Amino acid sequence: MLAVSKSRARTPRPRAGTPVASTYAASLGQKIVIEPSGAVSPSYARALEALRDNGVPFLVGGAVAVAAYCGIRRNTKDLDLFVCQRDATRTLEVLARVGFRTEATFPHWLSKAYADDLFVDVIFNSGNGEAPVDAEWFENAVPADAFGVPVAVCPAEETIWSKAFVMERERFDGADVIHLLLACASTLDWHRLLRRFGAHSRVLFAHLVLFGYVFPGEPGRIPRWVMDELSARTEADVTGDSRICRGTMLSREQYLPDLMRGWRDARLPPTGSMSTEAIALWTSAIERH
Repeated sequence: MLAVSKSRARTPRPRAGTPVASTYAASLGQKIVIEPSGAVSPSYARALEALRDNGVPFLVGGAVAVAAYCGIRRNTKDLDLFVCQRDATRTLEVLARVGFRTEATFPHWLSKAYADDLFVDVIFNSGNGEAPVDAEWFENAVPADAFGVPVAVCPAEETIWSKAFVMERERFDGADVIHLLLACASTLDWHRLLRRFGAHSRVLFAHLVLFGYVFPGEPGRIPRWVMDELSARTEADVTGDSRICRGTMLSREQYLPDLMRGWRDARLPPTGSMSTEAIALWTSAIERH
């Protein structure tokens, strides 16, 4: 279980390799404190301290980010760490030295580290290959204490960006997106968020429309110009490929029947960034999951 409080104590100077707090964080005037249950504290704290001590740049996301921004706590046995792809191997090496069993699970976006019945996800992209971790994640991160360790939390914008594509049958992150919008809409960098979605702006638009349905009494949360811009983009979004299926950007499983019927997988170039080998490995894990 994660508990969230906020401290107005001055944030300490980051060690080498630790992301610097953003102007967004400074505007909060306080630092987020994530307080774990005693059951998960030792292993996760050990992992975070090891990465800090070895100068590995990382951000904390997932359930911790949702708890930090939205105050919504949920039980979790995994810790999501976000790193740039160039630092993924070094991250695993450091975790292995402090007792974690590690694996490069999916080379296009995810590695894992295990300790007892807990595990750490080392994330450097999204499952569809469209949300790579880059310098802007770190430039706009928010300072926090997690499991007693000074860290930085993934920005709300990039958290929305990466979660917006998760629409599997067994997992849908739309509620997280909507709660992030409810909590953070007034402080979001909407220009950056629109740029992040790029050619996938319909996905953001869909979540914003759904936000208005879930919270009909909060129409002013989303700037009018954002809705107008996304509406215009949607009208102009006409692909020349009449047989392309973008559904695989949202779910690795539920649109496989369409690919078998001859629709082209949007994850492949030129519309996507995944290779046929990466797609095959990602697809083969469905049954194991």
